[in-house]
Amino acid sequence: MNLPVAFQNKYRRLLGDEADAFLASFDEPSTSGFRSNPLKNGQPQATIEQSSGRVPYVSTGYYGSVNGKSLDHVTGWIYSQEPSAMFVGEVVDPQPGEKVLDLCAAPGGKSTHLIAKMKDQGLLVANEIFAKRAQVLASNLERWGTKNTVVLNERPDSLEKQFPAFFDRILVDAPCSGEGMLRKEPAGIEYWNENYPAECANRQRKILQSALKMLKAGGVLVYSTCTFAPEEDEQNIAWLLKEYPALRMISVEKTPEMDDGRPEWADQNPELKKAVRLFPHHMKGEGHFIAKLQLTEQPVTPVKKKHKKKGRTNNNQLTKDERQLFEKWSTKYLPKCEFNNLVKFGEQLFAVPNGMPDMGSLKVQTPGLHLGTFKKNRFEPALALGLALQPEQMTNHLDITKEQWRKYVHGDTFNVERSTPNGWYLLVCEGHTTGFGKVVNWIVKNFFPKGLRF
Repeated sequence: MNLPVAFQNKYRRLLGDEADAFLASFDEPSTSGFRSNPLKNGQPQATIEQSSGRVPYVSTGYYGSVNGKSLDHVTGWIYSQEPSAMFVGEVVDPQPGEKVLDLCAAPGGKSTHLIAKMKDQGLLVANEIFAKRAQVLASNLERWGTKNTVVLNERPDSLEKQFPAFFDRILVDAPCSGEGMLRKEPAGIEYWNENYPAECANRQRKILQSALKMLKAGGVLVYSTCTFAPEEDEQNIAWLLKEYPALRMISVEKTPEMDDGRPEWADQNPELKKAVRLFPHHMKGEGHFIAKLQLTEQPVTPVKKKHKKKGRTNNNQLTKDERQLFEKWSTKYLPKCEFNNLVKFGEQLFAVPNGMPDMGSLKVQTPGLHLGTFKKNRFEPALALGLALQPEQMTNHLDITKEQWRKYVHGDTFNVERSTPNGWYLLVCEGHTTGFGKVVNWIVKNFFPKGLRF
């Protein structure tokens, strides 16, 4: 790889005898991986059989490439994620029932990991500042089948006003110079320069300041980057510890292939050894840095929440007719499921997770589980609802063949036995819930979203 001379000189100075092995690692192939989804009904055996082994530090992690059009991927049984990046979710280690914020969440690999470790219990707020990336984030979480996730499209300094001292855990997977991903994404070389890491570090500090205003006393902050730059890694953590005496480092438990943080690259603070560095010349993965901190009982003074006009106005409430339509549909097809906190955005119906405060004037990409759409005198269930269900939760579920599934994702109709009653069905292929179809006179009408068909 044609690395910039300034980059090579920098890491020869910092790494000394390690530099040759470090720089040589950029000419090695990058490592692919994926995680299985414990929220689903079974294991993705078809994909696992094609893997090259387990990722040792993630119980759901495997080495290997993923076919994006496979049944396992399309139905959210797996998520393609680089192996080093998987360790971030393990370090955050959120627990069921907690309130968790993934502040810089797109495209969603770490968010899907967090909500899986939470067993989809509690509240995960996944935020992304860029609108198009927020859409991708929402789509990936929808496929994962989560019910208790809200996706926002906001600036961190806007969120701090809405969630003062609110979250049990916050992940700041900060936008960075991306040095650790150059092997996987060589285009990053084009915008790297000697000053770029320092510019990124300044942005990261502003994001961290907002994050700390949203963290409860006793809460955990995890800061991660995919860069080797000390300016963005140890030096930012040294700055945090100096500026916020209420913070203390928590040791990250490491495997033998993982490195300690490097105090010599910051303020010689021995606490920095508690962070972890993932180097590609030491382990099977790309470059990462992760630090874990706890806010003690002396909290960072949160901003006072401003009382704005509530986001859930009458425009978000269901009419009597709409409520009756949904209750009639859910009573018939989902009698074992209970949906609370129903809100409507346009004609779309969502169930907002318990514990989510009023969203005020925030830019909301997905306010919770997308249940469906109100059409004229009828309710149509959403793909997100289908992917979040287990087959036994639906009164009508229909086992379909792989060939029928291919027709389904292509947008085609297909025939079923003439004894099949009319009505809505949850379609199930080899144990995978794939979405909804409506049987009308032995033909399954297709409701797979047009924008996702292939």
